[in-house]
Formats: sequence, C-alpha cells, structure tokens
Amino acid sequence: MSVHQVHHVRLGVALAGAGYHPAGWRHATARPERLFDADHLVDLVRTAERGTLDLVVADDAFLPQAPRPDRVRGRLDALLAMARVAPHTRSIGLVATIDVTHTEPFHVSKNVATLDLVSRGRAGWRVGLSTTEATARLFGRKPAAPLAELVAEADEVVDVVARLWDSWEDDAVIRDRATGRYVDRDKLHYVDFEGRFFKVRGPSITPRPPQGQPVVVVDALSGPTSALAAARADVALVAAADATAAAARRDDLRRRATAAGRSPDELTVLVVADVLLGADAAADRRRLDALAGVGNGNGSGSALPADGFAGTLDFAGTPAELAALVEDWSRSGATDGFVLRPALLPHGLDQIVDEVVPRLRAAGVFRPAYAETTLRERLGLGRPPNRYAAAGREAGA
Repeated sequence: MSVHQVHHVRLGVALAGAGYHPAGWRHATARPERLFDADHLVDLVRTAERGTLDLVVADDAFLPQAPRPDRVRGRLDALLAMARVAPHTRSIGLVATIDVTHTEPFHVSKNVATLDLVSRGRAGWRVGLSTTEATARLFGRKPAAPLAELVAEADEVVDVVARLWDSWEDDAVIRDRATGRYVDRDKLHYVDFEGRFFKVRGPSITPRPPQGQPVVVVDALSGPTSALAAARADVALVAAADATAAAARRDDLRRRATAAGRSPDELTVLVVADVLLGADAAADRRRLDALAGVGNGNGSGSALPADGFAGTLDFAGTPAELAALVEDWSRSGATDGFVLRPALLPHGLDQIVDEVVPRLRAAGVFRPAYAETTLRERLGLGRPPNRYAAAGREAGA
C-alpha cells in the first residue's frame, strides 16, 4: 500500500449500553444504574466531544438484546436520545440508527430534519435493516424478507427521505408580517415519488434542514449493502481484521461509487473496531469473557457481539498500541478512519479521549480542535443544492 498524506483521520465512537462486551455492565468501572439516564448519555457524548471526535453513533433496534438474564436488556430510542443530547453539545456529529424496514420514509425525513435543526447542522442517520421474523411480528404488517429485498426497500427510503428534505426550498419561510404570509407556497414542492415499495406525495412538514441533506451512514457488509453505500451513503462502515482487508474494502467501495456516477471522494469509509484498552488487556478480556460465559478462555478470539460485523477488527491492547495502529492504517491509505466500539463504557471512552487522541494529535494525524460547523463540512462534503429549486431555475432560464 502506498503512503499518502493524511490531513487527519476520521474518528468516531459507537455507544451502546455499558459497552460492547456483554459483561461490561458488571465491570467495576461501569454505571449500570445510569443506562437509561439521559444525563449519563449527555456525559458520554460530551466526553467524546472533549476529544474532538468527528461523530458518535447511537445503536438501535426494535428487538431487545440477547434474551439472557445476565445481559443488559432494553434500549433508549437512538434518535430521541440524540435530540436530547444535541442542545448540550456544540460540535460533534450525532448519528442515530433508524430501522427503515419498519419505519416510513416520511417519519425518517421529519425526525432526522428535526435532529439537524436542534443540533444546528450536526445530524446523521445510520440505515438499519430488520431481517428477522421476530421483529416483523412486532408490527404485523409484513413478513421478514431476504436481504436483497430489504436493501432494495432501503434504497427507496433513502431516496424518498432526500427528496422530502428538498421539498422545502431554503428560503421557503418568509415571515412577511405586512402580507401575513409565513411561507412562500411556491417554494414548497410535491415530491410525487412512486416506486416499488412507496408512493409518497409530500411535501414534508419540516423545513429543509441546515445541512440540506443530513449525513447518511450505511453498514457496507455484503454485496447488496455495499451497492447501497456506494450509491447513497456519505459514510460507509466496514469490517476488516487487518489493513490489507481494510484497503480492499475501501478500494471496492470507491470503485462502486464511481460506477454509480459519484465522485469516490464523496464517500468516507470507516473501519469498525471493537476495542478493550489497558496495560494487560488480554487478561482483562479473559476475566470479562469468564463473566459473560463466552470466548475460548485464553484471551484470543472475540467475545464481543458482532452485530453483523463479522471479521471486524477486535483490538485488545494499550492506548499507545491503538494509536499506532490508527496512525499506520490511516497513513497507508487503508481507511479514512475508524468507528471505535469500546468494550466498556464510560471507562473505555475516557481512555480513547485521554490516552489515544493525544497520541494521534502528537503524530499530526488528528485535529487539535474543531474547525467546521456542520458534520457535512467536517467530512469534506459541500451543502447540496435543492433539486427542486435548481430544476425551477433551469426551467425558467
């Protein structure tokens, strides 16, 4: 792999429960009594913001976690939780996972636009898919479907959501006291979408969000989801156990983006990494595995839930070793960055911010402070023009 100039590595963190190890809630540093405390979540995101991380990703799903009495059970709604966090943070990107298999695109559009408004341009959403019959039975509207079918449906959802975000032009709200006109109706547009899965008239009931198009995140873990990411996503999350695999995944997605008619530079590719940090992380892993009743007991092999990320990077080591890995993979061009999934929360996040980030800054591969205002700007993406306003200008030319 050729070495290339790195302006800075993209770095995010995923938040779920007491961390990604199933026994994390039993660790001495855990705070299991605060898992459903909104202020606890605010504290976590503020910690991530103190480390000038690019974004936090809040996991979500309609099914509870593994049905065992020794595992954390229950979730907060990711998008509502991020809306609670938004007024208490200033700069970090807020990405909520939303199940599109059982959520209408109109609701996704309105809710994410709201998060973008209350965060002043820092919203993103991660496209979630439901593949199980158990989830389908919660709603009773349709049976579980094959992955290719779910991805085709998700593609329509992302398309419709983007159209609804554009259904209000940026200057549609005029607030003309003299004439009593609050909205210029000529700047509201019907999207008139009719596809295989949805028929949506529009317009939205929420003004166009500050970013124009909030950031779309897709887990690119298969052929169909990689195609979706290449065509629709701003950020693709990938699994890779080593730098060679990461480079291959990034190259593949960039080729797919080009084939889909996009500039590959419009797609940020981030490796998902499960991390357990400490001076003797292998021993810590063995103790956690024994508590959880998983793993092979010798400290090798992941005991962390894969959540679909089979073959992902499973790191157990010191903060210095993690910083060196992040720097090496980034400088080699293997990845644009990482989404780190701490085995333990809040302890693992504190270690990332206080012990890993300073080393990356010292190496010159991570920012010393926030500069950009919106999440799109931080990812190097421009604010897209409104498709309906542009079409109107072209028609009037």
